[in-house]
Amino acid sequence: MQNFLLIAAIVLYLVCAALPSRRAGLISAMTALAWLLHGAGLWFDLATVGTIRLGFAAMLSSALWVSVAAYWVENRNFSLDSMRHLVMPNAALVVALQVGFPGSVIALEDKLPLFGWHIAIATMAYSTLTVAAFHAVLMALQERHLHAATQRKTFLTNALDQLPALLTMEKLLFRMISFGFALLSLTVFSGIVFSEQVFGQALKWDHKSVFTLLSWLLFAALLAGRRFRGWRGRTALSFTLAGFATLLLAYVGSRFVLEVLLHKGAI
Repeated sequence: MQNFLLIAAIVLYLVCAALPSRRAGLISAMTALAWLLHGAGLWFDLATVGTIRLGFAAMLSSALWVSVAAYWVENRNFSLDSMRHLVMPNAALVVALQVGFPGSVIALEDKLPLFGWHIAIATMAYSTLTVAAFHAVLMALQERHLHAATQRKTFLTNALDQLPALLTMEKLLFRMISFGFALLSLTVFSGIVFSEQVFGQALKWDHKSVFTLLSWLLFAALLAGRRFRGWRGRTALSFTLAGFATLLLAYVGSRFVLEVLLHKGAI
């Protein structure tokens, strides 16, 4: 059942990515339908009574599910149609990965109640910062387009011309980063409490913890630099992409190595 829902979501995401911008109403409706099918597939695949399924593909799929929702909402307030060509194909890709790499089932009976909240907050943090990363890539393309010597019209340049002003895009970027950073801070805090109750130490210094803290420091430095030094432009984009890449390695990268390269299912 869940595979049928996920495959249907893949098809709709790809169709949404291919439709011309003038079909805005149809794109919005199909995006909502694809998102609902994706969410239903996630629910049936990941959440059963007393267990939860974890894996690198499941985490990516959950993050892109929230990312699609964020894009859909923001696109109704601002003209962000160009982001559709980044979000939709990547959403289709990670859903396909979820079908091919389902991950491992973890029993929740012996877990603390905090464990579920920790996973939920971490997923929201990853998702919000994933949207910020897409947004940063779009801003980089937009800035490059504005400074290009030639203005040859292509599909990409026409899409970039439809974006809001670069200052508006930057304002949206920092709004998302601030919200994502707050969630990431809660993730780190709940992770410390969870680690202390389970392992008897405030922080387990494995690669996941190191990369998560490094990502937290990069986003903290970016927000502090923005507040006190007025960081913007390429500096802000570089910090955003570096922080996202580090966060991606924190969990998704480690799960990929365990599941795909080492064929291990343990968390």
